[in-house]
Amino acid sequence: MRRALLALIAVLIAVGLFTGGLAALLETPAPPPGASRAERLYLGLCASCHGADGRGTLRATLFLIRPGDLTRIDRPDAYLFDIIKHGGAPIGRPGMPGFGTALSEDDIARLVHYIRTLPSAR
Repeated sequence: MRRALLALIAVLIAVGLFTGGLAALLETPAPPPGASRAERLYLGLCASCHGADGRGTLRATLFLIRPGDLTRIDRPDAYLFDIIKHGGAPIGRPGMPGFGTALSEDDIARLVHYIRTLPSAR
């Protein structure tokens, strides 16, 4: 009985350490002081999947999500605006949620402009 209790405690400690380390590894970075509204929106809404640098995150990979590499987009701004506003469709478009109900059109335009400023973005 005592050995089983010690084994259970050891397993619980191991799971706690694993999940704590994973949470620290997967944390989305906070916006730096003085960040623009677009950067704050991007880090708050987009970085959990697309990463702070726009290239994707380990978190998305763990959940079997393949977000687009935002540094290599060859689509027009209108396409990005539409995807951010309405989200993706099951056929032919990325499967991301739409943010049109949560963001104004000005905020979406700011996000599109910010995405274009990510490293290596055209």
